[in-house]
Amino acid sequence: MILKKDNLKLGILLGILAPLLAMLIYYFWNFSRAFSISEYFFVLRTNKPLLTAITSISLLANAVIFTLYINTHRDQTAKGIFVATLLYGIFVLVYKLIS
Repeated sequence: MILKKDNLKLGILLGILAPLLAMLIYYFWNFSRAFSISEYFFVLRTNKPLLTAITSISLLANAVIFTLYINTHRDQTAKGIFVATLLYGIFVLVYKLIS
């Protein structure tokens, strides 16, 4: 199975997809009755404190899978997840500073 591999590219892919999936789950859990998905992303783009909060919650998904891969000694995949997490954090920080 592909998720059992120890691969940097797999880690980056998982590290990018997990927060997006967590963000969508959070949307359906809390906002789906109030906003459409496009309105949800518009609110995220325009409301910096909400963007920070939801990004933090979404990156918890990376913390979970990072821990899973570290504990199973698949360090290359964990390294990729860590890189993706840093990229998310830098992206949100730069976005908040320039907008």
